[in-house]
Amino acid sequence: MPGAGVITTGDIAPGRRLLRYLSAVWLALAAVCLTGLAPLAAAELRKVRFGTNWLAQAEHGGFYQALADGTYARHGLDVSIIPGGPQHNNRLLLAAGRLDFYMGGNMLQPFSAVAEGIPVKVIAAIFQRDPQVLMSRPGQGLDSWDDLKKARIFVGREGLASYFQWLKAEHGFREENTRPYTHNLAPFLADRASVTEGYVTSEPLAVEKQGGFRPNVFLLADHGFDTYSTTIETRADTVMRDPDLAQRFVDASILGWRNYLHGDPSAANALILKDNPDMTQEQIDFSRARMKQYGLVESGDALTLGIGAMTDARMESFFRRMAKAGLYRPDLDWRASYTLQFVNRGVGLEAKR
Repeated sequence: MPGAGVITTGDIAPGRRLLRYLSAVWLALAAVCLTGLAPLAAAELRKVRFGTNWLAQAEHGGFYQALADGTYARHGLDVSIIPGGPQHNNRLLLAAGRLDFYMGGNMLQPFSAVAEGIPVKVIAAIFQRDPQVLMSRPGQGLDSWDDLKKARIFVGREGLASYFQWLKAEHGFREENTRPYTHNLAPFLADRASVTEGYVTSEPLAVEKQGGFRPNVFLLADHGFDTYSTTIETRADTVMRDPDLAQRFVDASILGWRNYLHGDPSAANALILKDNPDMTQEQIDFSRARMKQYGLVESGDALTLGIGAMTDARMESFFRRMAKAGLYRPDLDWRASYTLQFVNRGVGLEAKR
């Protein structure tokens, strides 16, 4: 016999017993569905291979942030980041269909791709300002932009064939003053009256640590080298046949960059250190700070159109400068190198505000 005050099923009206039974069944079914939801969602993520143009570093931080904090996954993407480096030609792998997206350097390579008939397009530009700099030692008569023209300048082979041709055409620099730069700062540190190339996010710290002084830093972007940098590229057929994939990857990457610059970057930095054991936390912190200080990501049109912004006017301006420097034929179809289809939508601006 049940104890006093205990209600048995016999005390419940038949209609109420049916309602109670149906409620229990509904709750059980809901539990089963929810239990299977996570693995189902994971199985539906679209696998994406994204190649960078160099070893993992803070300059790739927003992409690693989108991976680390789940932004890519929330956009339905299972992204693998494939680091570049001296022995890896990820640009070639993109054209060959082995990668879905590629992190380019600046607009020189996409213009060249058009000239060579390679069907790739830039679909976003994470850096509004190129990080290329020239550096000099203070107090050696090389403290202004015009002073640099008279100095010996250490320039790498790629730099000599690209931005230095613009320096010659637009600013009067002379090629006979150049010396080979081999990613070794020792010759510059030994020659007090010399200038060297570098990136504003990297080499100034190395000079401080190895040379014991803070160098003069001249950002080429401040003097008219108005290319976009750290671009996202994909094949033309992806733009045509799978624009939804391209849009999701661009949007998620933009949010990753916003979060990397304004949120907690520790998880992304841990992935960077894992992919590049030679990297240091000191270098990562320096690079991230300089990206913010110089407005590499958030400046110009990106302030109103969102990270990744591009405009026809900027593209044409840079192309005309490079054509004047002799890098391209003036009649090259430079518009074929990019599309504005996936950017300028203000992604991330509201959250930032």
